[in-house]
Amino acid sequence: MRVLMLAQSVAPIVGGEERVVEDLSAQLAARGHEVSIATLQQPGAQPGMIGGVPVHALRSSSYRLRALHRDMSRRHAPPAPDPETVLDLKRLIEEKRPDVVHAHNWLVHSYLPLHRRGDAALVQSLHDYGLLCATKRLLHRGSQCSGPAPFKCVRCAADHYGALQGTIAAVSVQNRDSKLRRLVDLFLPVSEAVARLCRLGPREAWRVVPNFIGELPASPPRDPRLDGLPKEPFILFLGDVTVDKGAWNLAEVHRRMSNPPPLVMLGRNFLDELDNRPGIHVLGPWPHELAIEALRRSLFSVAPSICPEAFGLVALEAAAVGKATVASDIGGLPGVVVHERTGLLIPPGDRTAMLASLQRLIDDAPLRERLGAAAQEHAKGFSPEAVVPQFEDAYRLAIEARGSRRGAGAR
Repeated sequence: MRVLMLAQSVAPIVGGEERVVEDLSAQLAARGHEVSIATLQQPGAQPGMIGGVPVHALRSSSYRLRALHRDMSRRHAPPAPDPETVLDLKRLIEEKRPDVVHAHNWLVHSYLPLHRRGDAALVQSLHDYGLLCATKRLLHRGSQCSGPAPFKCVRCAADHYGALQGTIAAVSVQNRDSKLRRLVDLFLPVSEAVARLCRLGPREAWRVVPNFIGELPASPPRDPRLDGLPKEPFILFLGDVTVDKGAWNLAEVHRRMSNPPPLVMLGRNFLDELDNRPGIHVLGPWPHELAIEALRRSLFSVAPSICPEAFGLVALEAAAVGKATVASDIGGLPGVVVHERTGLLIPPGDRTAMLASLQRLIDDAPLRERLGAAAQEHAKGFSPEAVVPQFEDAYRLAIEARGSRRGAGAR
């Protein structure tokens, strides 16, 4: 099959969604499919190859309007068609003639104007809640949102993005939700939680296909950044250092503990007040191979989100290197972390439960080893061999559905 991936960013941008797109593209290419990636032009990045797959950069009109964007260092697709992106996609589709267009985020909206006239099936992976939530987090006032409502969403998005950009994003998502549901041939939520919270039902075609984890990078050659890790055993938080990811709660719990191991935080830091906390090492975002090495050296990992994580790729990576995870019992995390078998689940935002679980793993080395070994075995169920054929089956199903739709239209 000829497959065109749509992703707003790939390497050198570091993130879970980017890794999923890159790994899936490489796996499909290795299985004989003709794969290309279309992504937004990113500052300082040049189109090239990733894992043997060609990457094509797309222009974006919205980033000429600087008032709409707080952060110009990383470009995001808007939840609406972007004129230049649509034009570049049109040219690329005419060149590649894909059987399947596999979208991974809001870049899909710049493809929709082309979909009606095209032959390709449209598959949409749901890595978050962007189908109905302008912030993609489904978080409202510090807890899981009960669902969209016009004025509530505008206020929430304005708080998250800024007044102008937030209002435009919220209104666009509300106006385009039904169209996206109508035109996508098959949705692929990464977890049952995403399917449920995005309100997928019998009117949409969908099936859950989880993220997978391939062979992890070997320990890198000596890198000076690794010298920033504590020499003694440490706890690891991996991800954006934000309130909704639970970083603040974790730091507060760590402060309350008596003589705890150091806490290392790897990710973009949005909480500057943590920089000088005793015992906390906020080291910024690291390349994937260094982050995996930090996981290998850690005692265990923590995923304390207060928002409903769509999947929990960090917990899966920890499992793959034989480390237990203390994780919030919310969203897709319980599908990756099995309580008392591969890690410990805690109520989101419950600092008392977090403290007890952290202390338990710190004090009980045999428990850490037992949970870590079971986690490593559990991670085998998310291997490329187990998951990539599910994508291939989904593509075939979407192609059949697309053919039926076009046939019905012709009649």
